[in-house]
Amino acid sequence: QVQLVESGGGLVQAGGSLRLSCAASGRTFTTYAMGWFRQAPGKEREFVSRISSWSGYRTYYADSVKGRFTISRDNAKNTVYLQMNSLKPEDTAVYYCVADPGPTPNYKSVATYDYWGQGTQVTVSS
Repeated sequence: QVQLVESGGGLVQAGGSLRLSCAASGRTFTTYAMGWFRQAPGKEREFVSRISSWSGYRTYYADSVKGRFTISRDNAKNTVYLQMNSLKPEDTAVYYCVADPGPTPNYKSVATYDYWGQGTQVTVSS
């Protein structure tokens, strides 16, 4: 199995930055695509970002965060990160780390991902 544990959430003012971390277990970590979703109060889960498991580490971002968020991974530490800059109040949500063991035709779908972390709260005040 793969277990994912997020950390790094908290309260930050608009324009500030946070770095989320996701510690992953499992021998197959290096072969998994990893990513982040978020869910705001009263809203559906929303794709945020993804990083591939293959050489080159192709990255994908939701339009709402592109240019502000950066996803990265450190396979030696079994950890994926989400650097969030220029935060906005609309970024307020619970952020979930996700893992995908294989290629997918739809990386933005919640159904694509087999493994989810417990979530970490990010609150951005104005």
